[in-house]
Amino acid sequence: MTKNERRNRPKSPYAKGKSDKSGTGGPGWLWGRHAVLAAVANPRRKIERLVVTRNAARDLPEGTKHDMEDPAVIDRLLPPGAVHQGFALQSAEPDSEPLRAVADPTHGLLLVLDQVTDPHNAGAILRSAAAFGVRAVIMQDRKSPPLSGALAKAAVGAAETVSVIRVTNIADTILELREAGRFAIGLAGEADGDLHDLVARHGGPGLVIVMGSEDKGLRPRVADSCDALARIPMTDRVESLNVSVAAAVALYEAHRARVTKGQAD
Repeated sequence: MTKNERRNRPKSPYAKGKSDKSGTGGPGWLWGRHAVLAAVANPRRKIERLVVTRNAARDLPEGTKHDMEDPAVIDRLLPPGAVHQGFALQSAEPDSEPLRAVADPTHGLLLVLDQVTDPHNAGAILRSAAAFGVRAVIMQDRKSPPLSGALAKAAVGAAETVSVIRVTNIADTILELREAGRFAIGLAGEADGDLHDLVARHGGPGLVIVMGSEDKGLRPRVADSCDALARIPMTDRVESLNVSVAAAVALYEAHRARVTKGQAD
């Protein structure tokens, strides 16, 4: 290709330079094979841009509208170091279900995240939620990560299969769920109650598990809004568990209790 041909070569509409300084790669980007293919299959996702490499395009459903680019072009759309595997998709976050859609105790297990801000933790928690049959994950509409970027990558597609409900006030939401007949257990390292015992007594489709933030745990008013607080029994070799690990343990306990009672899906 001559110098003039390179100069006059049409530019891709997506190759507009480096990612922004914030490191997010622009609003609403998802990357990675599992995350993007799950988003493409999610009818609630409104796809704004889908950019894939030639090899990645073979995995798209037939007729999916996309642009084909070199890996280096996709690199520039995303945060530095993003492992995209040839897949990048830009989309607005799907509309949240209303809380009333899941408030009734018969609708299944709920998980509430009180200011869990790290997208890797939130994504891993969504993956566990999918594994253990959680009906919906409830997050605050602020101080929680979007369903894109690192969260979607860590969730490995679960951000599309588990309903995420955004609410304004976590404590008020827990009280509303309790008024609907649900039982809320908050995880707290200083609690006297044993998680296994509490879930065995109260586990069922109406159970709500509440997890606190990575650094401070449950805020006082959120803790006060729960029916009971529980701890995960551990040896003294560690002080605490990562919030995503603790969530996986709690959800497993809840799932096991439902299986024992013949209530699992």
